Amino acid sequence: MYKKDFEIRWSDVDGNGHLANSAYLNFMSHTRVGFLNEHGFSMKKLIEYGIGPVVFSEQIHYFKESFLGQTLTVTLTVAGLSEDGMFFKFEHNFYNEKGKHVATCDILGAWMDLKTRSLTILPEYLKDLVAKFPKSSNFKTLTKQDTRQSGKRPQDLS
Repeated sequence: MYKKDFEIRWSDVDGNGHLANSAYLNFMSHTRVGFLNEHGFSMKKLIEYGIGPVVFSEQIHYFKESFLGQTLTVTLTVAGLSEDGMFFKFEHNFYNEKGKHVATCDILGAWMDLKTRSLTILPEYLKDLVAKFPKSSNFKTLTKQDTRQSGKRPQDLS
């Protein structure tokens, strides 16, 4: 399990005085970048291969409030990967200073070719690194169908 600590700043709270939902997203993003850096997916390496991560969905469940000045620990576990490395699922959990579970979030995403702007499989070098990612106890091998489970489809305005 990968962990990163964050102090809740003035800019992280909303009008209710608790941690804003946008701050949860920022903390998770920062945690993912740290995890990827530590596992060989630095920004330099991603630029070299011309790829970047794209998030399809983030489903957050909140359990307890968090407030200005508190410290949160954000964890990341790898809950799913496709065999070709294209798709990934990360689970983030948030804990307060007492170790109480305050929120959880599942993130589903994929890798995108930055030139063609389409989804892509990982090059062999990066696929080998992904295979070494530490996996959660509920890890699943993902398929394209797993990315469509929500049933949500685009519906343009006429």
